[in-house]
Amino acid sequence: MDREALAEFLRRRREGLQPEDVGLPPGVRRRAPGLRREEVASLAAMSTDYYTRLEQRRGPQPSAQMLASLARALRLSVDERDYLFQAAGHGVPTRLAAAGHVAPALLRVLDRLEDTPALILSSLGEPLVQNRLAKALLGDRTVFAGLERFDVYRWFTDPVERLVYTEEHRERQGRALVSALRVVYASTGPRSQAGELVRALEGVEEFQALWERHEVMKRFADHKTIVQPELGEIELDCQALFTEDQSQCLLVFTAPPRTEAAEKLALLGVVGVPPRAEVD
Repeated sequence: MDREALAEFLRRRREGLQPEDVGLPPGVRRRAPGLRREEVASLAAMSTDYYTRLEQRRGPQPSAQMLASLARALRLSVDERDYLFQAAGHGVPTRLAAAGHVAPALLRVLDRLEDTPALILSSLGEPLVQNRLAKALLGDRTVFAGLERFDVYRWFTDPVERLVYTEEHRERQGRALVSALRVVYASTGPRSQAGELVRALEGVEEFQALWERHEVMKRFADHKTIVQPELGEIELDCQALFTEDQSQCLLVFTAPPRTEAAEKLALLGVVGVPPRAEVD
């Protein structure tokens, strides 16, 4: 671990960002350039003291998970993320979609979407980051670990996952998830993260039946009916914006103006994040 290189890199990247670059309000006039240490720490979900010690060359070696959070908070490119890991004494993470590093270009768009639910997914359906309204609409989908991080795995192993959709939309959603998985599996092979998901689900009869259809598609637009615990059913349009390499996408949920759905979306800001549902 090169403490000096790590500290200097973190400081330079922090000073190169403005609050509006990361979705924060400008606030009062600042004496020093860039973000404050406490702002970076908050964005990375770590204590200010921990982050400060890293910049002061006296912190412990951060874990790979902590470095990934810092890379996201500082809006690092993939090359910058790799350097961060190397300076901290870690191997460079894989550049496959499942690595979890959020594309800075998508993050910049997400930072500006304050009035509509939006989230960023990997090509395997792993929710990487959600804005506040997306958490209120869908629940916090970034809290899972292991294979449960992936929507397709939870869909076929956890009945609670289906409660976010009305019954008539569930078959279509299951087909879409399996189809998207097959697209990634075809390009990355059986030894990839996609292959691991397929092997983990091959004992699930419903998944196997859909997998054997060999359907492939990547949707750019859709119409969904989402079930929000406090607001009920909400009919929404869902648009997808993909990165150039198709490894990640930004999903944005909207409703036509002056509709019941638009009124319900406006209420999301006050209902908060719904608790995890239970199946009777």
